[in-house]
Amino acid sequence: MAHIDDQGTQKANLSYIRTSMNEPLLERDHELDLARRWREDGDEHALHELVRSYTRLVIAMASRFRNYGLPLGDLIQEGNIGLMQAANRFEHDRGVRFSTYATWWIRSAMQDYVLRNWSIVRTGTTAAQKSLFFNLRRLRSKIEAASEREGLTSEGRAQIAKELKVNLKDVEDMEGRLSASDHSLNARIGMDGEDEWQSLLSDERPNPEEIVIGMKDAQTRSQWLNEALSELSDRERTIITERHLGHETVTLEDLGKELGVSKERVRQLEQRAMTKLRQSMTRHIDDADDILLEG
Repeated sequence: MAHIDDQGTQKANLSYIRTSMNEPLLERDHELDLARRWREDGDEHALHELVRSYTRLVIAMASRFRNYGLPLGDLIQEGNIGLMQAANRFEHDRGVRFSTYATWWIRSAMQDYVLRNWSIVRTGTTAAQKSLFFNLRRLRSKIEAASEREGLTSEGRAQIAKELKVNLKDVEDMEGRLSASDHSLNARIGMDGEDEWQSLLSDERPNPEEIVIGMKDAQTRSQWLNEALSELSDRERTIITERHLGHETVTLEDLGKELGVSKERVRQLEQRAMTKLRQSMTRHIDDADDILLEG
């Protein structure tokens, strides 16, 4: 569905469009002089004159993207950003007209805006995806006109994939995206239905009973682990705590420096402590690996 601006916004857009279209066209030599003054001297007055003279390019490009249902004012704003980027990067000594150079930047800025806002589901911004998004409708219309039938066949999709150098699955996915629209999960099911679409979504979170059982199990396991840790020596308890129960795992080398022993000795003490913990835990459960995970 196309966006419709309110009267105030429409009036502001029309005023900006009239002003832009009334800006004088630049002669080639004057255009290059403005670009040189901005690039070499940082002359902001030259920059403003250069940009104002080519806002007409932004207006023309924005009209081409209006069929995506986005606000005209936003398209113009994005195009102006692209125009400013072009002015900052333009090299006046390359022998290219600024209008030719700026057109690419304006189009790119608007395409990125459309891709970001056309759907609440991210469409993708790789070069191949952008090409597919902005050319699929045109190629589909061309193929439908040639075959005198509505809709794409498998051969038509393969033809588009070959022409745009993308995978066939990408064409199929994009075709489905462009033929559908976003729907609110709060929308009613059917004309007179009372249920909403979100009521059909399954909730994979644990139910209250499972949460309570999980909390109880966690408390029990914590008690068992504390009992097992109390059976270790101070040095073994320190190693287990630093290596397995902290937010960050301390290396064997760092623990060796802290305890005044070698890294290999810390590894041996760790293995011995883990064996003691398993033996203690198996008095309560069948599989100690349910609780203890070796690092």
